[in-house]
Amino acid sequence: MKVSVNWLRDYVDLKLPVNELAEQISRTSVEIEGQYQPQGKMKKIVIAKVLSVVPHPDSDHLVITQIDAGEAEPIQIVTGAPNVAAGQMVILAKHGAVIGDGVKIKKGKLRGEVSNGMLCALQEIGMDDAIVPQPLEDGIWVFDEGDAKVLTPGEDALHVLGLDDDILETGITPNRADMLSMNGTAYEVAAMLDQSVAMPTFTLTEAQILTQDILTLKADARMASTYAARVIQKVQVKNSPLWLQRRLWNMGIKPVNNVIDAVNYTLLTYGEALHAYDLQRLPAAELHVQMASGGETLVTEDGMSHTAHAGDLLVMSGQESVMFAGIMGTANTQVTKTTQEVVLEAGIFDAKAVRRTARDQNLHTESSQRLERGVDINQTLVALDYAAALIAELGQGQVLQDAVVAQAQKLDLPVVALHLSHLQAVLGLEITAQEVAHIFEQLQFDFEQQGDTFVVTIPSRRWDITIEADLVEEIARIYGYDRLPATLPVGVTTPGKLNAKQQLIRASRHVLEGLGLNQAMSYVLTTPQKAQNFKIHLDQTGEPIQLAYPMSQDRQQTRSSLLTGLLDDVAYNVARNQNDVALYEQGRVFNVQPGAVQPNEKEHLAGVMTGAWQTRNWSQAAQDVDFYTIKGLVEQLLTNYNFVDTVRFVATDQHLDMHPGQTADIYVGENLIGMVGQIHPVTAKAYKVGRVFGFELDLQTIMDLPKVTDQYEAISRYPAISRDLAILVDVAVTAETLRQALVKAGGKYLDQIDIFDVYTGEHVPDSKKSLAYTLTFVNREQTLTDDVVNTAMDQIETALRDEFAAEIR
Repeated sequence: MKVSVNWLRDYVDLKLPVNELAEQISRTSVEIEGQYQPQGKMKKIVIAKVLSVVPHPDSDHLVITQIDAGEAEPIQIVTGAPNVAAGQMVILAKHGAVIGDGVKIKKGKLRGEVSNGMLCALQEIGMDDAIVPQPLEDGIWVFDEGDAKVLTPGEDALHVLGLDDDILETGITPNRADMLSMNGTAYEVAAMLDQSVAMPTFTLTEAQILTQDILTLKADARMASTYAARVIQKVQVKNSPLWLQRRLWNMGIKPVNNVIDAVNYTLLTYGEALHAYDLQRLPAAELHVQMASGGETLVTEDGMSHTAHAGDLLVMSGQESVMFAGIMGTANTQVTKTTQEVVLEAGIFDAKAVRRTARDQNLHTESSQRLERGVDINQTLVALDYAAALIAELGQGQVLQDAVVAQAQKLDLPVVALHLSHLQAVLGLEITAQEVAHIFEQLQFDFEQQGDTFVVTIPSRRWDITIEADLVEEIARIYGYDRLPATLPVGVTTPGKLNAKQQLIRASRHVLEGLGLNQAMSYVLTTPQKAQNFKIHLDQTGEPIQLAYPMSQDRQQTRSSLLTGLLDDVAYNVARNQNDVALYEQGRVFNVQPGAVQPNEKEHLAGVMTGAWQTRNWSQAAQDVDFYTIKGLVEQLLTNYNFVDTVRFVATDQHLDMHPGQTADIYVGENLIGMVGQIHPVTAKAYKVGRVFGFELDLQTIMDLPKVTDQYEAISRYPAISRDLAILVDVAVTAETLRQALVKAGGKYLDQIDIFDVYTGEHVPDSKKSLAYTLTFVNREQTLTDDVVNTAMDQIETALRDEFAAEIR
């Protein structure tokens, strides 16, 4: 919520600097998300009076004006404003002025005529069009006659418009809905500063005519715990006075007319949801609250058409829907310039129904925000009277006698006991009973002291306080968290330690970061299409979880893979000319099995690489990422896991989002744990990226697989023997298949297999390829002899010939 510091001064005598006030609010109650003055760096903008207007001799749309800006001589301004006229009080940006967005106004000539500044619309001095009551195309801002009478040419226009006000943006937590009003905020600030607070007062003068003779009201208590209305007759609808408009636009609300502005001003003052109807435009002289059957059509005040869902709360007049209760009324019943009789409605509608309707209809308003979080039940009818009195004052109308009340629930104020000994034990300080009593007085909580116990009556505005712990918190924050003593925990401490799962996850991160990848964090929610992509287990029966009420089309279902989010990250970087990207993510994927109550959550680990993994320098050329880069990275990661079973890479073309010729499933023994390869070019094109290589591992399965406990292995004291082996096989035979055959036939002394050449071309048949290996044999117990190695090589060659029809070269 925005808080006007100038408005706050009506309640509390503020003497400390605004930045100190903001800091104290942050330390005591709610977070301050922003602090600013609407005027920014604007300067030399003044109030001016238009003395004369004559046509420009060389233009059919420009005029020449003489302006009184409080100086010795009038200032000549050339303008194209369609609404400028003699006698008006306007806003002038003088020569040298700085207006919105830092634009500097300079003296110049327009079609040969000197212009010493610019007459301004509110938008031109930096105000957002969403809160300005007059469209820019209508011309410059002209002060109403009533406001103009008290203005003087030369006055600081930024001060007159309230743009020198300090605005605090508070981040209201769900339990502090009382601070969604100026009254509630004032109580809080007064308590922090140990001051009294001056609440708004008003006088309501009523006519002799009874409201019940004009209007009928009905509501079920389950739908509206409070529902009442007043009628104001003989209202003159016009622009609000400047003081009211100024307060509204500084709080982020657009002024409309004196009736609607009075309703919005009351909402900001009391935090209560009110609504104004034109009585003559209602289908019937009655209002009642009912549940929607579903299918009712309402065109709301913003001009949008909505179809009600079953269970939505509606305000009806006769047989016609005139409002989504507590949210927004219909366009055909709203107050207009011709309105003379106003129905002013106040209600506390069922919070769950309001929240559901606001979400379903995408109609989040100031009223719905407050009703969803809770309002002061005992102030609703007071706010109704306040708004009625204000409308009557601003519109010269008369308020009919007595409100019509369909429901008026009164809250029995809760009573909570606080024990001084308990308070001292929790806070760890010797706070006295006198100090506690004074804090309750600061908070304006009624209480009785019975020995060491305080029996506190909680005011209706603070519905968040229900138990003793809440009072302890109130005492602590007003006393000052920074004043609480720092103490060490009492009791036996237990050294922290990572469990096996946490150790494996952290070790995986360290390995990938050591290999040059940066960690990324992606959204868990994605689109239905992306939720189906990059599944490791193609026979997976679970389906992504569909959100009942997604906040956007891009966040509808839970992810089944981490690669989709990483590709979004790659696309984001590539779009900003960051072409060398290496990212990994560790997180969970989600699906739900048919008939299951709880979703299935599994830990996954994925990575992507694109561009160059080795940049060009004086000693080497740049090297782009390829399949073997990403496969080597995965091999190193899997080696560190020390599986008992053998790791295998099996070529596959079954993953539709992966390149069919550069993708492999990863197995440990017979367990599928992941996949690695190139993202399919069609998929990459959809993400607007080039060649991307990636992997994804089922970390949950990896955690469950048996592993070898790390043990130190001494370097062999005996020399190794290496032999080179070149073989000719069919091109369809993979290097991984040959490696497995070499391991199987090589015997127990075969220690290492390295492939150092792959050749196709001249002297090799088209259907064949030549692969060359270095085989290293080691006996760690005694010197290895040539006879043993020769026997092993014979076994290897025989196995290759028998299994692959290989030719030994």
